[in-house]
Amino acid sequence: METVGLAPVLALSGVLFTLGVVGVLTRKNALIVFMSVELMLNAVNLAFVGFSRQNAALDGQVFAVFVMAVAAAEAAVGLALVILLFRNRVTVQLDDLDRMGG
Repeated sequence: METVGLAPVLALSGVLFTLGVVGVLTRKNALIVFMSVELMLNAVNLAFVGFSRQNAALDGQVFAVFVMAVAAAEAAVGLALVILLFRNRVTVQLDDLDRMGG
């Protein structure tokens, strides 16, 4: 069975991270922005695992598990914020949030 080298893994990780950055910078919907942040975190996880496999160590995989735990917490808090935002403003568009007051 052939193994995939480090270069394709890092290329895919870079493409995923770039797509996440583009999503964060261009989208107006809060849910899409949170999904783009999750995509960037998964791209970093892929790079961690690729480097870990290249160096035959488990350090990158351990970091990837910690990043997944942080991503799960971020998703829970982000979803709670989006739900509160929708209840108070009846929108999740980031352009409509020009001020903090009601």
